[in-house]
Amino acid sequence: MNGQNREHVKPGMSVQIVLKQDQRNGKLTPGIVKDILTNSPFHPHGIKVRLQDGQVGRVKSIDAQ
Repeated sequence: MNGQNREHVKPGMSVQIVLKQDQRNGKLTPGIVKDILTNSPFHPHGIKVRLQDGQVGRVKSIDAQ
């Protein structure tokens, strides 16, 4: 599942995000969602989240639970 719909992203989920500095190369960073930063219900580049380790990026995929 991609991370474009806010309703699919919940705190505590395991996700793959792309950090701001990795947007050009597309490197994904795994982590657990702490906070959802995007207010709109949909974002074409992925919902912006803060991971539990403090990193901020856009969700590219949601790991199977």
